[in-house]
Amino acid sequence: MSQTIRRYDTLAAARSYKPVINGDFKQAHVTEVFGEFTLNLDGLKERLPKTVWKELKNTIEDGQQLNPSVADAVALAMKEWATEMGASHFTHWFQPLTGATAEKHDSFITPNQGGGAISEFSGKDLIQGEPDASSFPSGGLRPTFEARGYTAWDPTSPVFLIENQNGKYLCIPTAFASWTGEALDHKTPLLRSIEALDKQAKRALALFGVDSKRVTSTVGCEQEYFLIDQEFFYRRPDLMTSGRTLMGAKPPRGQELDDHYFGSIPDRVLSFMLEAETELYKLGIPVKTRHNEVAPGQFEIAPMFENCNIAADHQQLTMIVLKKIAKNYGFECLLHEKPFDGLNGSGKHLNWSMSTKEGLNLLEPGDSPHENMQFLFFFSAVLRAVYKHQDLLRVSIAHAGNDHRLGANEAPPAIISAYVGEQLEDIINQLLNGGLKKSMKSGLMGLGTPVLPTLPKHAGDRNRTSPFAFTGNKFEFRAVGSSQSVSFPIVVLNTIVAEAIDELCESLEKKMKKKKLEMSLKEVLVESLKETHDIVFNGDGYSDDWQKEAKKRGLLNLKTTADALPTLTSKKNVKLFEKYKVLNDREVHSRLEIWAEQYVTNLTIEVDTTEAMARTMVFPAAVRYLNELAAAVKETKSLKMKNSGSEKMLKTVNSALNDLSDALDNLKKTQEKLKGGDIIDQCKEYRDYVIPAMTKVRDAVDFLERYTADDYWPLPIYREMLFVK
Repeated sequence: MSQTIRRYDTLAAARSYKPVINGDFKQAHVTEVFGEFTLNLDGLKERLPKTVWKELKNTIEDGQQLNPSVADAVALAMKEWATEMGASHFTHWFQPLTGATAEKHDSFITPNQGGGAISEFSGKDLIQGEPDASSFPSGGLRPTFEARGYTAWDPTSPVFLIENQNGKYLCIPTAFASWTGEALDHKTPLLRSIEALDKQAKRALALFGVDSKRVTSTVGCEQEYFLIDQEFFYRRPDLMTSGRTLMGAKPPRGQELDDHYFGSIPDRVLSFMLEAETELYKLGIPVKTRHNEVAPGQFEIAPMFENCNIAADHQQLTMIVLKKIAKNYGFECLLHEKPFDGLNGSGKHLNWSMSTKEGLNLLEPGDSPHENMQFLFFFSAVLRAVYKHQDLLRVSIAHAGNDHRLGANEAPPAIISAYVGEQLEDIINQLLNGGLKKSMKSGLMGLGTPVLPTLPKHAGDRNRTSPFAFTGNKFEFRAVGSSQSVSFPIVVLNTIVAEAIDELCESLEKKMKKKKLEMSLKEVLVESLKETHDIVFNGDGYSDDWQKEAKKRGLLNLKTTADALPTLTSKKNVKLFEKYKVLNDREVHSRLEIWAEQYVTNLTIEVDTTEAMARTMVFPAAVRYLNELAAAVKETKSLKMKNSGSEKMLKTVNSALNDLSDALDNLKKTQEKLKGGDIIDQCKEYRDYVIPAMTKVRDAVDFLERYTADDYWPLPIYREMLFVK
């Protein structure tokens, strides 16, 4: 008889989980709770003197220099609001280059000389904080022993409260810089890129006779994620340390039936979603969409558009809230780009556009795009930016997790191209061939029966294989990874589009000295589109033909992080960031160092975890099963029974164990042979040698999973993690 050694019951967690809910949770109507835990400009209006509020409003909405004298009044209003809501502490909430958020809490309570305590929070406390910066990555911007860093209040992003069952604290969104004033975070360059885009976009609008006080990019980030039972998560060391399964055989059923996508949301999952959405509403995050994604256990949440800086803050909060609330329902929320091999991974589609303070979307084509010259100008500027800076866009989404996803069937390829749809491609071709005459019309679509309504039909279809697709009145950057901060991709988009607008304006202004606007504009657009048209591709981005075609066009194919990262510090890119005062030379190089080091570190963790799991969990379990098989073969031989089946299984498992042993030895030798060198050389060594060696270990383990008795296997398997809810 086989001795059952499995340490868990597959169904126990799903049967016995009990929600951990603060009070009797029931989703409130969005209008009742939206923004409850956020103090925005409208909320401050009721608490500030009129003159102070107007000055703050000018800073937030028009980008005017912050007057330090308003800080004391604002700080008092924030403290009163926060303490009324039950907060006891405040923190400068910032986004270091780890990709996560950081905070150090200080109490509002200050002891006084009489032995009591008073509640204090001054303008100085609001404007500046001084966390220890020594343990945050700096990429050489300062030695580790030089620890001073500063957080600086970002008035353009509203403060908010974080709550748990025992209390609340006030979070103040801030930038984070070193003692030398160089950016150690994601927010600082994001705010700088907003200024660059604002300046150039207003310059272009002025040429069209449009006077706008402020132009900014607007963003909406779709978030994909997986949910698995905590029982399985904590029994998988690989999920705990690296966020993905480093071993695991393909299950008999995965996503082949296409039945999970947009399917009915499981009750337990829906309960989680309802509470998570309520918490997001309280924080003023305008989530709008929820649904099942393609893979079993995969889901998506998506917000409405916001100013890009607020959207970036809200995106970080969304990830935090999803992971936090999932635990209340016995789930673990997985944000890794590829938690399960052979199944769709998770992305974070970044929908990006440009809008004026007055509400004009600069990428809205209207009913007759061929006549909308202002739209064609900004549209052409984006295409120019994407063409000139394919490398930067690829760098902005380069990290170890996304390498598993890009180019697979659920994600766009590593080749950056732009899908524009049939209507706009036709307009581009008209421009390049002599003139604009018409726009393809959308029309109506009948469904073949009078009981169904006639539907308005778009002028072009969608293309899910494109990494950068125009989707009506915005571009969708589909290659962003699900776990990463969206700030740097936004920084890149803002900066490269600012440069493209700058270049088109310069050309247009020169031509307008001799010709009228319309004629000059057509010439400028034709010149730019002739130069950049190769970036437009409306076909199948997954096809082998596109790989060949892209190479003929001279487009970059930076397949891995190790290929992409070195391009960050090219002369072209450093010059770009310096010209528009987004990042200086040292700040650019620091990010290369940090992200390359994170790539190597993440892979080192994966290698060590793979080796430990294979040696201490998988190998012993398979040996126990081997011993059982050997005993069965011996026993049947002594009884002179036919045992070809047992012998065959014995040989198969023994051979697989030998393969695993060889793969582990190879992995160890591969690591020992690494030459090191600079951090980019290390990235390339891991890409070329370590990852293939680690894959061989996985292949051996996955083979053993298929042949080892189920009651001996020590790890939760895909079938359980994906389908037991």
